[in-house]
Amino acid sequence: MICDDARLLLHAYLDDELDAAQSAAMQRHLQTCSPCAASYGDYQRLRKALAQPGLYRTAPASLRQPWTSDKVAPARTRSFARAWPAAAGFVIAGLLGGALWLGSGRQDAGSLANEAISAHLRSLQLTHLMDVVSTDQHTVKPWFEGKLDFSPRVKELAGEGFPLAGGRLDAIDGHSVAALIYRRRLHVINLYQWPTTAIDTTPHVTERNGYTVIDWNNGGMRFLAVSDVNGGELRQFVLAFQNSENLR
Repeated sequence: MICDDARLLLHAYLDDELDAAQSAAMQRHLQTCSPCAASYGDYQRLRKALAQPGLYRTAPASLRQPWTSDKVAPARTRSFARAWPAAAGFVIAGLLGGALWLGSGRQDAGSLANEAISAHLRSLQLTHLMDVVSTDQHTVKPWFEGKLDFSPRVKELAGEGFPLAGGRLDAIDGHSVAALIYRRRLHVINLYQWPTTAIDTTPHVTERNGYTVIDWNNGGMRFLAVSDVNGGELRQFVLAFQNSENLR
């Protein structure tokens, strides 16, 4: 296991979401790689610190009483109304500043994550999942010819526990995209891909409402993997797909 793989799986290892083989590989890597072991130690300490009961307090009844009193409530409401414009200004400025600091790339990732989850849910409706049904990459890949202006990368990952099930056409962010369908036991993984001029990026993980989205750029292609499988297993899927790309 190399450091790039370890960084991708580090959070899943910390949350005990990896299978036995991946956990053993991570353990061996951390025993021999000081930088990755240091990062793992930092995450462990942060997790422990955030779990301290001393960080949490219950508001006393004496604090709630002044705000629920019938006599003071109107006055409090008037004061709040006068203070609201100024407070709102600070809040809006802070949000805008945060958005600018995060940059367009992170905003783009969040927007695409929402679209990917919506497309994933649509695909699970009856007859919407696959236009071509096959476990053979040599059947799925040619099916896209003439339907898209690019050739999608189709990989067989059954040996890694993610069998190919088929593919279909879809749309993400105004692009016509190839959607490849993989399975993990009873779960469906949608892998969307389309051409991009952006530089290569490391995988970025977004988790929302029980779904995990991982997006990255590689070799002039944009990839989005989305599923309700746990985050650790989707990271394993991405890692398996990337490794197969490196071997092609």
